[in-house]
Amino acid sequence: MATFLLKTEPDDFSYDDLVAAKREPWDGVKNPSARMAMRTVKKGDEAFIYHTGKEKAIVGLATIVSDVYADPAFPDAGETDEGLPKAPLFDVKATRRAKTPVTLKEIKADERFAEFMLVKQSRLSVMDVPKRLDTLLRKMAGL
Repeated sequence: MATFLLKTEPDDFSYDDLVAAKREPWDGVKNPSARMAMRTVKKGDEAFIYHTGKEKAIVGLATIVSDVYADPAFPDAGETDEGLPKAPLFDVKATRRAKTPVTLKEIKADERFAEFMLVKQSRLSVMDVPKRLDTLLRKMAGL
């Protein structure tokens, strides 16, 4: 099982919105690097939900509840050489809220996160979380 970090603007779609929706496709991602990360997602993986904007914090955990599929909003996007959708989607559901949100400021201040994509390429909206950082973030967030 892998863990990812999914960034969202809470004014557009917050963790509370995900809780209310029960299940939601993770859409709106256009960055090629983020889409590459999305193509590696598997049903059963988990994801930290990160609020951008004023909060800049991990606020909860979600479960990936579908395999990757083609975004119907881009019917002509086609497939990669590996046969995966160039415009990928997957569905997520809220698992549990962080007891203590983990802020970007805290993450940047901790040298163990120096190579984490959230620090190195902060505008990336979907990224994988290395196992050792996954364990650390769960502990920090009370997940």
